[in-house]
Order: sequence, then C-alpha cells, then structure tokens
Amino acid sequence: MFGGMGDMMGMLGKVKEFQAKMKEAQESLGDLSESGESGGGMVKATVNGQKKVISLEIDPDLLRPEDAEMVQDLVLAAVNNALEKIEDQIKEHMRQSTEGLLPNIPGLDLGKLMK
Repeated sequence: MFGGMGDMMGMLGKVKEFQAKMKEAQESLGDLSESGESGGGMVKATVNGQKKVISLEIDPDLLRPEDAEMVQDLVLAAVNNALEKIEDQIKEHMRQSTEGLLPNIPGLDLGKLMK
C-alpha cells in the first residue's frame, strides 16, 4: 500500500526534474542558430532556436526604391527558410536535453509541451 505512494512521489520528482531540464533546454535554445537565404544569397537571415531573427543581411545592390517590393519578398523568403531549418535543431536539442528523464509515453509529444 505504501509502495504506491512512494512510486508516486518518485514520479513527481521525475516530473519536476523533467520540467527543470525543459526550462533549461528552452533557455539554451538561444545558443542555436541557422541561416536561410533567398535571391541567390542576396538576402540572408539568421534565426536562433527561440525563433527570433538575430541578423539580416541585404546585398546593397538590392537597395533601390524601385526594388522595395522584391526586397520585402526576398527578406520574407530568407527568414522563413531559416525558421524551417532551425526546427530540426530545436527538436533534436530538446530531445537530447530531456533524454532518459521520463519513460517513453506513447502519444506524448514533447514539441507540444514547448509552445
């Protein structure tokens, strides 16, 4: 009868440890970065693992008023490209950071816990 309660306390401890590791892992996502390009490298965006744009490079040749619309499209494409690429790094980082902490629970999507 008491064994069950101890198991429950042990599991709660694991959950707390897991939550702490998740928080730590999320905070360190800022250390990851990935770049995306468009326009044959004329626009380059770099994002971090927290999905924030940390740098944006635009070839000076593009910076003419008549090209403004094209530049906007290229910036969007480069940023979206970088965000797509960082997604895999984020998943892998979170998986490694929390590996072995909780039993593999079918249907538990760690990605959803991070939102």
